Amino acid sequence: MQRDTRRRRPEEPERRATPQRRTKAKRSPLTNSIVYLVVVVAISMVLAAVGWSMANDMLALNKTSTSATITVEDENDFGSVVDQLKTNNIIEHTVLFRLFAAVTGGDDEIAQGTYVVDSDMDYRALLNSLSSSSSNRKEVEVTITEGMTVQQIFQLLEEEGVSTVEKLNDMAANHDYAFSFLQDIPLGDPNRLEGYLFPDTYDFYMGEDARYVINKMLVNFDSRVNDDIRAQIEETGYSIREILTIASMIEKETDGTDRANIASVIYNRLNNPGGGTAGYLNIDATIQYVLPEGEIVSEEDYHTVQSPYNTYENKGLPPGPIANPGMESIMAALNPNSTNYYYYALGDDGVHHFFSTNSAFQAFLNS
Repeated sequence: MQRDTRRRRPEEPERRATPQRRTKAKRSPLTNSIVYLVVVVAISMVLAAVGWSMANDMLALNKTSTSATITVEDENDFGSVVDQLKTNNIIEHTVLFRLFAAVTGGDDEIAQGTYVVDSDMDYRALLNSLSSSSSNRKEVEVTITEGMTVQQIFQLLEEEGVSTVEKLNDMAANHDYAFSFLQDIPLGDPNRLEGYLFPDTYDFYMGEDARYVINKMLVNFDSRVNDDIRAQIEETGYSIREILTIASMIEKETDGTDRANIASVIYNRLNNPGGGTAGYLNIDATIQYVLPEGEIVSEEDYHTVQSPYNTYENKGLPPGPIANPGMESIMAALNPNSTNYYYYALGDDGVHHFFSTNSAFQAFLNS
């Protein structure tokens, strides 16, 4: 039997039908160009709108008119200033304003104070309006009356928006002011300036640096208590501080018409420890100085208040002034009447009555 010698083909695997790929329609060059142009135009319009907005903000164009009061509490905190301008709708683009201020150096020119600005000001005008030389700084007139204490003055200045009690106390206690009359008074206590903050009417900038506020009052004192008056003080044998201490007691005790007589009582008690009150000044106002605000001196306080300002328990002058006296009381301390009075008391008629003896004094009180 003859074999079939033909080589058999290996069986071919079953072919799967291959899905036909869809051919994407290619965009024409013209279509691509149009899309590109649209994108470019859109981006350009956005950039133009942003640029226009930024230009308007920088140049104060087409802005809603508004004004605001800006307070610079710390000239190193430029961020707070920017935030206030933004919050009050004076500027819109804070980053741009910061950049402008940094490039022009305007952020270094701002000074403590309170200012009135408005949205009609461009960036340069805004920065100039927040500087120490600005005509937009808000001012306030403050009258410090004779007999106010340092703490009463500081409280008034805070109420008027000039500075804060905290900042004023810090500057009063720790800044070494360049005045000869303060050189022997140690730092550390704000009341070290008691007697030297001259009573007067002042114009202060709102939010002003506490150091400048205090210095303004000290400069006034320095000009009022001039060389002629200091020569008179030297002739008395007392220091400026001691004369101010006497003047402050006169200021707190006077009814307004009897300064020279009260001065005579003080000097009689100081200079004659063997007579009258035996060297004790016995002045209620010195005790009042160390009592809490609003508390009135009682006879019990004469012997229970433990303080060098208690002139019922300590002979001689208290450690320092108990208020800030005016010129009338300072001049009364330098020119007391010549009397033999050791006692005085306020009558029902609203004026002080003066006595040479304790018996006459007690009879008046009993009457």
